Amino acid sequence: MDNPAQTHDYLKEALNFADYYGENLDALWDELTSIGRPITVVFLYRAKMLESLGIYGKKLLDTFRQAAKENPHLIFKEKNWRFF
Repeated sequence: MDNPAQTHDYLKEALNFADYYGENLDALWDELTSIGRPITVVFLYRAKMLESLGIYGKKLLDTFRQAAKENPHLIFKEKNWRFF
């Protein structure tokens, strides 16, 4: 995930978001908090993602963290695996 657009494209496909997904953090919040089935999302290369996305990456992680607190179906985990 090298930029916000690529990130949202990936999330839309990986999490099977609706075609009308707005590809921004507000739309991500809406999708994450409306998930009605158990799902676990794991960010494996947190440091690399933050390096690529900067402040936007921090906001993205915060959106996932807060949505997981709001939605009991969403489990969010962060790993800091090394990227080679």
